[in-house]
Amino acid sequence: MPSSTVIISRNGRKMTTALSTALKRGRAFLTPTNSSTAVPKLRDGFAQAPEGSLFPKVDPSVDGEDCEHDCESCSIKYPAKFKIDEDEKLYGHVNGWATHMLVATGKTDWVRDVSDEKGSVMEAVRDCGVEPTNGIFLVQDPDDHHSPSDPTSILLLPSFTIVENVTPQTVPSLIEHHISSAPTSSTPLPSTNPILSPPQALEPSIAAPPPSPPDASVPLHHPTPFTTRPCPHRYLILLCSQRTRDARCGQSAPLLRREFERHLRPLSLYRDLQDERPGGTGIYFISHVGGHKFSANVMVYRRGGTDALEDGRREDGMGEGSQCIWLARARPEDCEGIVRFTMLQGKVVKPERQLRGGFDRERGLVSW
Repeated sequence: MPSSTVIISRNGRKMTTALSTALKRGRAFLTPTNSSTAVPKLRDGFAQAPEGSLFPKVDPSVDGEDCEHDCESCSIKYPAKFKIDEDEKLYGHVNGWATHMLVATGKTDWVRDVSDEKGSVMEAVRDCGVEPTNGIFLVQDPDDHHSPSDPTSILLLPSFTIVENVTPQTVPSLIEHHISSAPTSSTPLPSTNPILSPPQALEPSIAAPPPSPPDASVPLHHPTPFTTRPCPHRYLILLCSQRTRDARCGQSAPLLRREFERHLRPLSLYRDLQDERPGGTGIYFISHVGGHKFSANVMVYRRGGTDALEDGRREDGMGEGSQCIWLARARPEDCEGIVRFTMLQGKVVKPERQLRGGFDRERGLVSW
């Protein structure tokens, strides 16, 4: 599902500018800032996680002596002149988002600003004048096979919900009835599944308070012109492939996709764009997310209760997304570790070098 990304502010009450402005400034939401994360701040019942506490790092005593090693069988290499920023600090320098929307476009590259695509859903999101009420909205184009002249489908995250029959004309209804009422990155999970490899607990002084009960006055279902269904995938790996923003993204995404596929197939987890079997992993090319100087950017979405057991069995869990783990500076030799530990277990192999941020809805933590 090729997609574009749109960002909507995390707190609808603070949305004082039009959505078109949010779209035009979307890069700023995802670009490094100089803000400090040293002092955790509580928002919406969630705590801001200091560096080192959001996701656990692999531990050789638990995960095996080779857990920190690069893949030795990887033969795919980046071009010799593939150079990126290796020095700038990553963690805690992306602004948060509430809802992530992937719009199927059938492309792997786009115009520089996806909202400038004439007659597109992304343009309609920018220009329709309707703002979501539940926070920052991130919109991207994934590479799903789709004819531009037909109604398209979108994937809402972290709800893992596909909305079909979307057109530019129906975008206001989409935002009002589906996006504004969708779960967000700081919405507690409806039910909590036990984590098989729990990360270390935060200090009591920064632990998140108990979540507030859902607002019973908000209707759960609305009559709309759309059809909805759950996303069939258990995991999602999103790769920025927008060459028009930076050639390194266009170079790295296809190479990473090949290497991820190589590691997913033996686990029976690979799903191509037409594979609707439940479970498995969808790998989508997406438009610019910011920070191309840290290419390759990889966003891993995990549904609740999807941790792997040591014998290869996996826990059932096809509910809403519980985590998004945003990595940067990913290389082909990192793919094995990302599959084995990040995707399957929610751990990070090289947090100091690669972790930009993300959220954990089970533990009530965000990086922003």
